[in-house]
Amino acid sequence: MILYPAIDLKDGKAVRLLRGEMEKATVFNDDPAAQARAFVEAGAEWLHLVDLNGAFAGRPVNAGAVEAILAACRGIPAQLGGGIRDMATIERWLGAGLARVILGTVAVEQPELVREAARAFPGKVAVGIDARAGRAATRGWAEETEVEATDLARRFEDAGVAAIIYTDIDRDGAMGGPNVAATAALARAVSIPVIAAGGVSSLDDLVALRDTGVIAGTISGRALYDGKLDLKAALAALAS
Repeated sequence: MILYPAIDLKDGKAVRLLRGEMEKATVFNDDPAAQARAFVEAGAEWLHLVDLNGAFAGRPVNAGAVEAILAACRGIPAQLGGGIRDMATIERWLGAGLARVILGTVAVEQPELVREAARAFPGKVAVGIDARAGRAATRGWAEETEVEATDLARRFEDAGVAAIIYTDIDRDGAMGGPNVAATAALARAVSIPVIAAGGVSSLDDLVALRDTGVIAGTISGRALYDGKLDLKAALAALAS
């Protein structure tokens, strides 16, 4: 199981939100590129980036910070979500060196764009499913839908997407542990690799996710910044 350290970008800084609320942002590093280097030096094999402002604006906002991270961590694959809602933006980011783009809002509103992008860029397009009470939320988690997360995932079974990033919004940044059962159920419902996000805060959480045998990866942010989860120790535990 791959552990993806998260760098969420707001106003050019590395922050963490509580349950996706922008007004509840805690700044952890004024230099996101330096934060990315620290994760890589600790052994991270992937980076997970989110343009929070972009998710609300519907277009890239923290492009400078993302580009600085890519320049500082050449050779380390990174995936990015937030504000990626057209083919031109997908092409731009992949051309800039991202290994994978994450499409969230458009997966609900423009599913054909996801399919088109997955055909054009095999292995480089993931679907982000952010859910409250099992239903997808869009546009920076500000708008709730009636679409069930599992139903949304199944729509892309034959699309060729590289992964599904499943976030339980109510767990995100709350340090209360991930929703292991819901994530595992989603992973069993589709053949697409599923990456868990939201609430991962301890080695026990990582082991619980790994031991389901069906979850391909997990994302952690606040726990790494707060020091409740040591990245080197976590990577060693997952490798053992």
